[in-house]
Amino acid sequence: IYMGDWSSDVCSSDLPGAAVGIAINGKPVYRKGFGLANMEQPIVLSPTIRMRIGSTTKHFTALTYMLLCEDGLATLDDPLGTHLPEVNPIAHGVTMRQLMGMTGGLRDADDISYQFSGTGRGVPSADIVALYRDIDDVNFKPGTAWTYNNGSYLALGVVIERITDCPLEDVMRERIFAPAGLHDTKLRRWDTDFFPNSATLHMTNSSGGFEKSYLGHAGAGQGGIVSTIEDMLRWLAHMAAPVVGTAATWDAIRTPHILSNGVSTGYGLGLMSGRYRGVETLSHAGGVMGGNSQMLKVSAAGLDVVVMVNRHDVSGTLLTNQVLDACLPNLDPAERTEPAALLEGTFRSAATGRIIQFLAQGAQQVASIDGFDVPVGRIGSKLLRPLAHLNYLKHEISLIGASAKPTSIIFSDFGNVDELVAMQAITNPDVGKIAGRYRSETIETEAVISGAGIDTRLSTTGRFGSAVYRLDPIAEIGRAHV
Repeated sequence: IYMGDWSSDVCSSDLPGAAVGIAINGKPVYRKGFGLANMEQPIVLSPTIRMRIGSTTKHFTALTYMLLCEDGLATLDDPLGTHLPEVNPIAHGVTMRQLMGMTGGLRDADDISYQFSGTGRGVPSADIVALYRDIDDVNFKPGTAWTYNNGSYLALGVVIERITDCPLEDVMRERIFAPAGLHDTKLRRWDTDFFPNSATLHMTNSSGGFEKSYLGHAGAGQGGIVSTIEDMLRWLAHMAAPVVGTAATWDAIRTPHILSNGVSTGYGLGLMSGRYRGVETLSHAGGVMGGNSQMLKVSAAGLDVVVMVNRHDVSGTLLTNQVLDACLPNLDPAERTEPAALLEGTFRSAATGRIIQFLAQGAQQVASIDGFDVPVGRIGSKLLRPLAHLNYLKHEISLIGASAKPTSIIFSDFGNVDELVAMQAITNPDVGKIAGRYRSETIETEAVISGAGIDTRLSTTGRFGSAVYRLDPIAEIGRAHV
């Protein structure tokens, strides 16, 4: 297989990089490491070095729960309250199926903890899941929308531990890793410990270099697994003819959920069904601070691809797409995006409070959707969609009015439509209108807004730590600034 120069971004003798594996019909045909496993040691990455797979963990966690269902210890449609009776009553009726399919509507306790308590302190999974005891509202009614939720899979891990009375790592090892021959695959809770045969994560810093900067939260059901290229290729081959899990179990894991509006989420139980340039794919990517991964199957071509990256500034998903470009003949042309002046401005929905801000990151158009930056391309003059590596986000943004300066936008979020109106920009906000101390009793968090102009700060103290943010004015709503 000729891979061309696709690896030029990661093939360096003095920088971290990536490990890549390719198999055809279950037989490995390409395994190689590029760059260093650790910038402090002259050790290059290889297919046998353990690396973080991040959220690729999720389908392993879902499979673990499904094996308990096979044993008659649980069911897919058990309410969460059956297994975690201490959670707030508003969460009791969310089913385990909805929890694993990201359609349960729960707030993301993992995200709430990061946002308000920071990332520096080590927090056990059970402590974060305990937030669900007090969180008394939801993002949406179960089954009506889809949103990615790490907290749901932390809760799933705790449910598995309750049912089995064993640590999640032990259950996964005994029920999945050992039977499937994944002897180098483990659930690693912390990045600050010493773990044999492991690559180091490399986070970018403000000076353009790398540093050691780890997530404080324990890695568990949401993203705690470390593995190797060799093991993950073995696992992808196993998925084609599994010995762990029944056919019905794997059918449930692969099958995307359908929302109440009739739209498919593309997401099953920890696996994504999608299309890349006309071919159907089954995949799940994963990201952590300082690294990321992608695991992908093209069943029609018998092609399996695994990419693991140990640096923050390289995308394993983009590298995987380049592998598909090189390995698959007769792909459809890539979706053509139209060149256009980059949009800027802020839009707000009066109905939902959602905010979408258009930003320019270099030459790339970005839509910041409720604070999550999504690179988008323009299809025609007035339609924007996420770029190919983010096409699992079924978002469309239609521009209303002039294409260069729209007066409003229509946002379709997995078929749920929201209208947002352009907000007038402000450059000299009166911070005094919002300055002061705020408190949420629900999540035991205090927030202080202080300063003025470009020195406006939001300081938060949550249940597990603290964080500080700079606030930028983006629009004015009535008398308050957002």
